[in-house]
Amino acid sequence: MAEHKIYTMKFSSVYPHYVTKAEKKDRTKEEVDKIILWLTGYTEKQLEDHLEKGTDFKNFFAEAPDMNPSREMIKGVICGVRVEDIEEPLMQEIRYMDKLIDELAKGKAMEKILRE
Repeated sequence: MAEHKIYTMKFSSVYPHYVTKAEKKDRTKEEVDKIILWLTGYTEKQLEDHLEKGTDFKNFFAEAPDMNPSREMIKGVICGVRVEDIEEPLMQEIRYMDKLIDELAKGKAMEKILRE
């Protein structure tokens, strides 16, 4: 069975879309970065390194130093599918990130987005 196309896409090709989506709703790149760092455990420097070297989604998540255990509290629908029902682990991680960015763009408070 073939891998999903998104797994081999460069994270750096999607990242600007996350930022644009947030900025259109008066949120910031810093908030997008904070969400990504919270989810993956990367430092700002590590995130920048991955963006510069063009890491694909598969390796971006595989190399994440400390996936946040609170991510399992993320619930809801993204792309017509409930994130908590996604069985493929990598796809679920990607959709968790998508859901968090959506919540940011919808004006949700950072404390709620980061499940604090």
